[in-house]
This record gives sequence, structure tokens and C-alpha cells, in this order.
Amino acid sequence: MPTNYERAFEDRPEVYAAWQQLNGAIKARMEPRRYELVTLAAARRLRSSYCSLAHGKVLRDQLGEPVGELARDFRSAGLDPVDVALMQLAEHVVDDAPSIGYADLRVLHDLGVSREEIMDVVLAATARCFFSKTLDALGVLPDASYADDFDAEELEVLVVGRPIEGTD
Repeated sequence: MPTNYERAFEDRPEVYAAWQQLNGAIKARMEPRRYELVTLAAARRLRSSYCSLAHGKVLRDQLGEPVGELARDFRSAGLDPVDVALMQLAEHVVDDAPSIGYADLRVLHDLGVSREEIMDVVLAATARCFFSKTLDALGVLPDASYADDFDAEELEVLVVGRPIEGTD
């Protein structure tokens, strides 16, 4: 059975295929955990419940991360300084990309983050802007199954925009 986001693209399958290709190219260069962390940060900042739930599920189920703690406040969730800085970069891209300057990038370089790694985070965050905003603008609700995938505390911090299908 197709997901709600797959149904949203039924009239434009070529766009969905292009999205899959772009997203796959971005993910191919990133360590999976890093991709999921920065994607969660971007999705929450975009107020995308669908993407927050989807990537929160991957972080918890496939990578063993405490998604509730990460979503509540990743800065105090015990992550290393590089992970925190990259999640902050993803948020900054979503919030105000034009304000990102040399000083912001210097902090990352000082932590040992390469230009390529910065580019990967920027690409992941900007791609998330496209996908999340498309789903939200079309009124796509997160699949009902997410209501059963998370406990109440996790749902409270992952449902940041549109409600899960059938829960409102």
C-alpha cells in the first residue's frame, strides 16, 4: 500500500523519481547517522511532522538513538560537538541561509568538518525544505501507522506541524 507522500506525487511521478535520485545522491556521500540527525533537525525546524516522524523512526529503530531526547533538545542529548554543530547548521539553513557567513563555517572547520561534509549537510537541509514544504503545501498528513510507532512522549516532540492522519 502506498504511503500518503507517495500518493501525493501520483500526478507527478517524474518529480518523485527526480526527488528519489537527488536524495539518494545526497545520502550516498553521508554517513547514515549524520544524514538522519541533520534531517531530523531540518524537519523539526520546518515543522514537518511527516519528516520528523519518518526520520525519528529511522534514528530510533535502525540506529538506536534516543529520538525523544534528540527531538526535545539535541544540544543536551549527549551528542558529540560535531553532531551538535551540524544539526545547528541544518537549522540555520532552514531558518536563514543568507545569514550564514564565514564565522559560522569557521566554527565547523575548527571542529574538523571538511568543506565536503558542510556541503552534504547543506544539501540535506535544502532538499528537506523542498520535500517537507511540498507535502505540507499539499496538505499531506503523516500516515496513521506513525501513531502506533511511537510512545506519547516521542509523539509530543515529533508531531511539530500537521497531525497524524486520523488523530485530529
